[in-house]
Amino acid sequence: MNANARILKWSLLAGSLYFFCVACTHMIGAKLPILFVYFDVPSYAYQDRIISFLAFGWAVFLFTAGRDPLVQPALVKAILAAGAAAVCGLSIINLTTDFHALDPQIDARIFWLETAGLSLYWLWLVAFHFRSARK
Repeated sequence: MNANARILKWSLLAGSLYFFCVACTHMIGAKLPILFVYFDVPSYAYQDRIISFLAFGWAVFLFTAGRDPLVQPALVKAILAAGAAAVCGLSIINLTTDFHALDPQIDARIFWLETAGLSLYWLWLVAFHFRSARK
């Protein structure tokens, strides 16, 4: 495995750990910034648990792809496609939601920072996916 593939592998595994932590945080309802994107937006426990199950799915897919990304290139591509959709979805939420109507104290700039962080992670994965595919 070349150096770029190793970086991709460990980046996918790190993402798996992150999303596992997101899943646990949502399951117990601990609204921690970074692990809970909309941490100061009111939500119901059932919504948080749905997000928990979906985040766990991300963790599983990232872990599976991270075991050997060169053997699972289609899975890595699917993760990249879903990641692009997730970043677009978060951006649409950030642009179209009137957070102040929910609570005047909410500052949506932190949501943009978290969306930017996920975007950078996605770009990192894209870059190392293509680098690792080169012979």
